[in-house]
Amino acid sequence: MDLLDYNPTRKSLIRNRWVATAASILIQCTSGSLYTFSVYSAVLKSTQGYDQSTLDTISVFKDFGANAGLLSGLLYSARRGGPWVVLLAGAIQCFAGYFLMWLTVTGALPRPPVAVMCLYMLLAAHAMTFFNTANVVTGVNNFSNYRGTIVGIMKGFLGLSGAILIQVYQTIFKNKPSSYLLLLALLPTINSLLLMAFVRIFKTNEEDEKKHLNSFSVLAVVLAAYLTAVIIIQHILKLRFSVRIFTFVVLIMLLVSVIFVAIEAQRDKSYKMLKSLLEHNEFTDDRDLLDEDNTHTTPYHGEYHVVSNSADGQTNDEQLSGDLNLLQAMRSINFWFLFFTTACAMGSGLATVNNISQIGESLGYTSLEINTLVSLWSIWNFLGRFGAGYISDYFLINKGCPRPLFIVITLAAMTIGHAMIASGFPGALYVGSVLVGVCYGSQWSLMPTIASEIFGKVHMGTIFNTITIGGPIGSYILSVRVVGYIYDKEASDYGKTCVGTRCFMLSFIIMACVTSSGFLVAIALLVRTREFYNNVIIRRLLYSLKRSRVTVDTQ
Repeated sequence: MDLLDYNPTRKSLIRNRWVATAASILIQCTSGSLYTFSVYSAVLKSTQGYDQSTLDTISVFKDFGANAGLLSGLLYSARRGGPWVVLLAGAIQCFAGYFLMWLTVTGALPRPPVAVMCLYMLLAAHAMTFFNTANVVTGVNNFSNYRGTIVGIMKGFLGLSGAILIQVYQTIFKNKPSSYLLLLALLPTINSLLLMAFVRIFKTNEEDEKKHLNSFSVLAVVLAAYLTAVIIIQHILKLRFSVRIFTFVVLIMLLVSVIFVAIEAQRDKSYKMLKSLLEHNEFTDDRDLLDEDNTHTTPYHGEYHVVSNSADGQTNDEQLSGDLNLLQAMRSINFWFLFFTTACAMGSGLATVNNISQIGESLGYTSLEINTLVSLWSIWNFLGRFGAGYISDYFLINKGCPRPLFIVITLAAMTIGHAMIASGFPGALYVGSVLVGVCYGSQWSLMPTIASEIFGKVHMGTIFNTITIGGPIGSYILSVRVVGYIYDKEASDYGKTCVGTRCFMLSFIIMACVTSSGFLVAIALLVRTREFYNNVIIRRLLYSLKRSRVTVDTQ
């Protein structure tokens, strides 16, 4: 090979894991339509003649559709599956669900039975699990050394997507909620179809991958800060159309900047490879230096296995394997510990956000204060998703702290948050909602990452999506059987509306007890997996990081 003719960026500039990550991030940014249900729920209710109970029923189907990701996990792991197949299936469902709802709301289709509308909603919400599974699992495979960070990035941008979609709506379709349904049918679908070819798995090792992941992280934080400022300003001032256009252009520029981070990361890698060749004057065959996608690779080593043979030769819970399928994982107590902590944390978090408006009203908060609390929930959600993944990676690699420790910490903080809201003290709802929102979001990055470490990456999508079902189950029990029942009971003596701390005090005391029980189970999970993390996960990470540095130095 002629050294002067060597150009490592020739094909790999757009076919590498950095571009795959940027494409996944952009898909995540339009995938959180379920977080914007309140934008079109009113027009859905008025055009179809629904009462509040019927609308709540449709909302329940939204929650279950968005958390029942078993099919997406199975499709990803299938022999002919993979990221693009899962994204294509999600795009089809997203378009079908929202487009049929739009046709119904605009009168192009006759008013369907409630069961059919629930099916439309279930289909539209179910699409999010396909987008999420494809992007998160691909990210974990591409950055195995920094699983918490990449899951936090993907989940964080998904958490911000609700605020992003609302900004698009307010700029283009302000006060036209029926048109917003059409936007939801087209934007996520087209975005996914355009980018799905770039979302692929590249098993490579690089010395400075953390540096470029940090660049994506900085962009996520900047985007969250920008959206926070815009949301607050929009709730205080009435912005002119020209100002809304300007803020929208800035938003688009921030989103597009992830592409430049990906290109810079690949150029940096290619520059180092070329510099190494010039310094060492090493001439090798292209097949030894590059894989079929022009991406330098190192041999892929599978998950480590810790096997403790029992007396009868049967598998037990101490056999923490790296490639368990769903049925094998479900036979482990660790699976059910994760399921229970997820049900406690996500269930109580969903119950809180679903009732935050009524809580504010009962405590005498103004409409502006309540709307600001609701809008900022997505920001707290983002901080939890992003921060828990990033921080848990740092303490795992640098301090040797097992990742389940952070589930223990977040459930303890969540208990304090619920107790603060129950107190009803002035300003307690602000502080309590921040604690609950951040800790709720953290579960979305901690649980999938821990599941991939304990049970392996092969069937990660199927396993963590099954555990996620605990969220809507917990939400249904706490929202309907606890919060709703107690609120109606307290309001029955005074009409349909309840006022005062008594409306939600007992409900949030119960939720604090629920998260306390999750805290205890999380401690048990930490104790059971501590030795596994110390002997396997941390050693594997340190070996992989050391090996990637050696590989780069010898290129």
